Amino acid sequence: MKSVSLCSPVQGVVIAVEAAVGDAVAAGRPVVVIESMKMEVPVEAPFAGRVRALHIAVGDTVGEGEALARFDESADTSPAAAPAAAPSAPHPELQTLQRRRHQLTDAARPEATARRHAAGGRTVRENLANLVDAGSFNEYGALAVAAQRSRRPLDELIAQTPADGLVTGIGTVNAAAFGAERARCAVMAYDYTVLAGTQGVFNHHKSDRLLDLAGRLKLPVVLFAEGGGGRPGDVDWPIVAGLDCTTFARWAALAGQVPRVGIVAGRCFAGNAALLGCADVIIATDSASIGMGGPAMIEGGGLGKVAPEDVGPVSVLGPNGVIDVRVADEAAAVAAAKRYLGYFQGPLPPGEAADQAPLRHALPENRNALYDPRAIIHTLADAGSVMELRAEFGPGVITALVRIAGRPVALAASHPRHLAGALDAPACDKLARFMQLADAFGLPLVTLVDTPGFMVGPASEATAMVRHAARLFVNAAALRVPVFSVVLRRGYGLGAMALTAGHFHAPVATAAWPSAEFGAMGIEGAVRLGFKKQLDAAGEGRQALFDQLVAEHMARGRAINMASHLEIDDVIDPADTRAWLARGLQAAAGSPLPPRRGLLDTW
Repeated sequence: MKSVSLCSPVQGVVIAVEAAVGDAVAAGRPVVVIESMKMEVPVEAPFAGRVRALHIAVGDTVGEGEALARFDESADTSPAAAPAAAPSAPHPELQTLQRRRHQLTDAARPEATARRHAAGGRTVRENLANLVDAGSFNEYGALAVAAQRSRRPLDELIAQTPADGLVTGIGTVNAAAFGAERARCAVMAYDYTVLAGTQGVFNHHKSDRLLDLAGRLKLPVVLFAEGGGGRPGDVDWPIVAGLDCTTFARWAALAGQVPRVGIVAGRCFAGNAALLGCADVIIATDSASIGMGGPAMIEGGGLGKVAPEDVGPVSVLGPNGVIDVRVADEAAAVAAAKRYLGYFQGPLPPGEAADQAPLRHALPENRNALYDPRAIIHTLADAGSVMELRAEFGPGVITALVRIAGRPVALAASHPRHLAGALDAPACDKLARFMQLADAFGLPLVTLVDTPGFMVGPASEATAMVRHAARLFVNAAALRVPVFSVVLRRGYGLGAMALTAGHFHAPVATAAWPSAEFGAMGIEGAVRLGFKKQLDAAGEGRQALFDQLVAEHMARGRAINMASHLEIDDVIDPADTRAWLARGLQAAAGSPLPPRRGLLDTW
């Protein structure tokens, strides 16, 4: 039979002696209980046996390792007690937590949910479930309520202001396609059913916490921005104006660091709009109205009464460049956000593509005829991979995220149906920011060029064209990502240089289709300007001389002649354009990017 000393595992005070001398004790049952650092530490029987001696009493102070009792093994003790049955009900504290958790669900707020659905919208929880992968979301700050406990009962706040009107957390988006690590994503979602989605004390704390994590962990962020701005009713916090709030600066500081998507359906005013405007891309539903001040602020400023839907409707904010992607409803908005994030989550297996042979006939025979380059873009890209940004703004340039042989690419194309492809001020701004977006997140840039140059004339200069045009050269000079340019038809002057990252040798490769033509300016204009004296002296032969000179300049500016003088790298069969780009992208893929120099601004 074994005999052992039961020793104290800690320094403390004896608060209970559970067995007397001679008592039989089953294995694992406590003999003595010590209190140490406010915790109760049981000293248990190591095997079935009897207490032969006790060296302590309740109230004694003992040291770590001090003998408490003598314990002998015995065969006549009762068997070890069966484990206690699990309680039939959860612990009271767990029950309280479960009730609080339930208050966060749509089922706990049926009237608010019904109103949202009746208005054609979805709840914030429904949008979240649609965005993140199932089972991947860890929520932060869910138990917060509005900072109004001094004027409203806590139970009321729990029921009516769940999560303080802002759901924040981290999950994954598109993990099935890209893997869990690349799919990591942070989410901030204002809940319009809670105090009109306004920004309160605690939801600012929540957003600050999440934005700090997004920066530290390099997480993309999706912002559901619907809401009415600052909330004056949070009286629990000693605030005068609240202008020391750091949320806006924290959000802005992530520009160019991580991809940021803003989604808005319905009304988005004041502080909510300020956050939305900082996002890299804004996805808005047809029902959205966005403004730096809502109706109350507008009327309070003496600017008259305005209906909420008339403050900043998408019919205005699409053409003026605020909105990047316009969709029908929240389901489409979430789908667009997931698709957008995918371009920054990595390559996919090469996708199917259209037959490339029709590209040989994509341009009109008439060199002055118009065409829509979108058909060319969709032919070059993997099937279904084109996502156009700011389609209604700056129509002189088409900007889109695409995939070519599975690789995500930023693609910009001249649009001859607007000002014959000339770059006006909105087109310059659109392309400049698109360059920034591509460079910030390492997407190669592909440009399809067909331009007579920058738009000129008094009307153009009245738009501050000099400064807008210069944005392209300044941003191109800061590009780190590889650029590939294809001149489809016209490559004239400074505009063509701007579309090829500053000059024709700035891209990794610059090619042209056989029909392309080049010049320091438009050929006809160059002839009229450069040969004015000869033409004026030609008399009746003026037109014949003009036609002759144009033909000579056309021959000199042909693509093959340009390539023979090494001003461009190659002339390619239009049907080989996709393969040419795919090979170039593959060759450039392994090159590390230098530190970023440029800015990702909001315009």
